[in-house]
Amino acid sequence: MSKPTLLIIEDEKNIGNYMETIVASNGYKAVRATGGLSGLSMCTSHRPDLVLLDLGLPDIDGMEVLKRIREFSSVPVIVISARTQEKEKVEALDAGADDYVTKPFGSEELLARIRTALRHSAQAVVRSGNPLVYSCDGLTIDFDKRLVMREGKSVHLTQIEYRLVSLLARNAGKVLTYDFILKEIWGPYADTDNQILRVNMANIRRKLEENPAEPHYIFTEIGVGYRMREL
Repeated sequence: MSKPTLLIIEDEKNIGNYMETIVASNGYKAVRATGGLSGLSMCTSHRPDLVLLDLGLPDIDGMEVLKRIREFSSVPVIVISARTQEKEKVEALDAGADDYVTKPFGSEELLARIRTALRHSAQAVVRSGNPLVYSCDGLTIDFDKRLVMREGKSVHLTQIEYRLVSLLARNAGKVLTYDFILKEIWGPYADTDNQILRVNMANIRRKLEENPAEPHYIFTEIGVGYRMREL
């Protein structure tokens, strides 16, 4: 089972360490950036399940980071800030933040906000009509539990591999172009090409397919992209 990834964008070392310890000890994978620009880069490269965003960053303001994230992602964002004025909270929420937590805060409050944001995000997927489970010829992908099973046995995938499989499975039967997949998985600002996609796909096939040379689940549309076996 893949742990949800939380991106912490916080320049204050003590607070960043505190948040990282809280989330890592409660079943989440923590990745961390100490600036707005590095945070944006990590948001595209790691494709986190949730972002904890400080507003007072050393390079660019957290509000600008939030607005840029919303240009390419609907990932839940919880603003963590010492700014307590109501107008600043409203501005952040109007700009696309899912929640606003003021400093100082307790661990239980932070975890409750995280659980709520992740739950709302999962419910949004359900409302959009996307399936919660892909199941076809012995391969099962539980999107809610982030679990991949083949013939009843758990398959360990890296974060990137899981996102690739999940993206294809949610669009089963459709051909997804190389450019579309690269943008969805690595983000619009990532410096990536088809080679990294082919390498990851080869690794996935070794884990999922009985014979990777004759794939049963993920098909290559030569020169175009990939397609997941239709349900």
